[in-house]
Amino acid sequence: MTHILRTDADSILSKVVEYHGFIFTQGLVARDLSGDVAAQTADILEQIDHLLEVHRTDKTRLLQAQIWLAVIDDRAAMNKVWAAWLPEGGAPTRACVEAKLSDPRMRVEIMITACR
Repeated sequence: MTHILRTDADSILSKVVEYHGFIFTQGLVARDLSGDVAAQTADILEQIDHLLEVHRTDKTRLLQAQIWLAVIDDRAAMNKVWAAWLPEGGAPTRACVEAKLSDPRMRVEIMITACR
């Protein structure tokens, strides 16, 4: 049977699940919720870089992203940070929707799937 690796698991979720070389992250939000959508996006992408590194991969191996914005009008500002972060020619498939997030200070939440 193939091993499933769960990183920072608690009673309701794991920060990352790795299976057969695929890496699935939880929905990540900014650690500092006082910033605007650009600052929060940058913080989340920094967290993603770290998690991918822990799992011996990087953003050149992104497959899919799911992005939730508290206000869809923030999409352009979020996309500016997102596009600058992506490797050239390495954009994953992606969904980006407006959603009510669990804390009103949250502007964006991102969940990714990558591979090693």
